[in-house]
Amino acid sequence: MKLTDPDRLFPVESAVRTLARELYESVAELPIISPHGHCDPSWFAKNERFPDPAQLFVVPDHYVFRMLVSQGVPMADLGVPSVDGRAVEDDPRKIWRRFAENYHLLRGTPSSMWLDHSFEHVFDLDERLSADTADAYYDHIDAKLAEDAFRPRALFDRFGIELLATTESALDDLTWHKMIGDSDWNGRVVTTYRPDNVVDPEFEGFADNVVQFGALTGEDTSTWEGYLQAHRVRRAFFKAYGATASDHGHATARTEDMLQADAAALFSKALAGTCTPDEADAFRGQMLTEMARMSLDDGLVLQIHPGSFRNHSASVFAGFGRDKGFDIPSQTDYVHALKPLLDAVGMEPSLTIIVFTLDETSYSRELAPLAGAYPALRLGPPWWFFDSNEGIKRFREATTETCGFYNTVGFNDDTRAFCSIPARHDVARRSDCAYLANLVATGRLGLADAHEVAHDLTYRLAKQAYRL
Repeated sequence: MKLTDPDRLFPVESAVRTLARELYESVAELPIISPHGHCDPSWFAKNERFPDPAQLFVVPDHYVFRMLVSQGVPMADLGVPSVDGRAVEDDPRKIWRRFAENYHLLRGTPSSMWLDHSFEHVFDLDERLSADTADAYYDHIDAKLAEDAFRPRALFDRFGIELLATTESALDDLTWHKMIGDSDWNGRVVTTYRPDNVVDPEFEGFADNVVQFGALTGEDTSTWEGYLQAHRVRRAFFKAYGATASDHGHATARTEDMLQADAAALFSKALAGTCTPDEADAFRGQMLTEMARMSLDDGLVLQIHPGSFRNHSASVFAGFGRDKGFDIPSQTDYVHALKPLLDAVGMEPSLTIIVFTLDETSYSRELAPLAGAYPALRLGPPWWFFDSNEGIKRFREATTETCGFYNTVGFNDDTRAFCSIPARHDVARRSDCAYLANLVATGRLGLADAHEVAHDLTYRLAKQAYRL
């Protein structure tokens, strides 16, 4: 039995389905460019076996465990590490059984498609995961993980990954990236500069983080000028380990372009912990503009991931920390929020600013028209809650008529779940080819042009946008 339909996500009408299949077959085996994600670089540095099936598929993947938590399965019972010292399940087989017993909760979700793809195409399983098959699944996957062919570097090569970007904080020493670079492996794993912990006055330990930031760089980060110089030093350090982009996960898309004296005064308030919430948001906004100006000097692509109410559950945040499935999309303004940044640098053709959104209503109303005008601006692919067939389809329908294909940046998977990378890219390729097939069938795009666009969306645009 096949877990996945070979024609999944293609249009129902037979002639259009044939076109979609033809387009997909032309790009299905192209290398994977994964320019933004959250895989652990230590996997590739140490190249040790993944510990067990639960640690591979359940514990690190908030797409998976948040659904089970929503149905009353305690997070601790799924082995998610606590930060408050509470005991959590540490028997991987028990975690796996709970996951399998509740696998039906994922029916119809992107996670189900990604997981079935991984089970079938990575681990050669052909039965549905359920309570009845849980132990057989576990034993089969665990035995495979003991083989050299299933170590991280071997899977990286098998998946056809040409480049994988991870994301590290501004305070990370990049030890794992150094180990990768010093090894004899030729896989390309690069870092991304994520300075939220030294840019967001509301980040826990912000003032202490800024002190550590100064110690790392040898700059006096108690002053505005020294603080900015510390960012330049760290950006150069990250570039030495392959970084081509910075990334910023702010609550809003607000940007500012203050006089430097005003920015310095606001920085002093941030260090003192006396910023109001509005002032903290203004400081984050000022730093986006400062980062953009630094990008003009050092060439790093600026990624903005706004619009998430992060750590919505206070109890989950206190018990389990960040990135535990309780980051919720919120309404986001871009037209007014991005204007200070775009007034400052938006007409710079050498700058690339990639904006993502969790607020789909903004695509056709705000983001596509902005990207269709400003040379510096590009639209990131559907992200997080919309990394799905339907989300990708709605994205293309909402944006193409205003900003075309070439003001977008292809696809990135934004994942912590390593085995989902080929599955997610496969969904994106199928979804885009289905969209292109409809354009061909309705006389809006020639077939030869559709083949070229399919290749661009799959491969070239990501390489171009991220300067790879």
